Amino acid sequence: MRIHIQNSDIVVIIALALLCSLLLALRFRPSSWKAIVLEAIAANLAAIFAVIAFELMLS
Repeated sequence: MRIHIQNSDIVVIIALALLCSLLLALRFRPSSWKAIVLEAIAANLAAIFAVIAFELMLS
């Protein structure tokens, strides 16, 4: 099973990561830079996994 990540997938990953970061920041209101970095990493991982799961469903 091969996963093919194309340019459109990267755009979707970035958009989902930005949206998740914004929602997490509004929900938890981080006060330190460590919390902001942790939320950004979590949002990026969630976006990547969402796109990979969608690719697996289509293949």
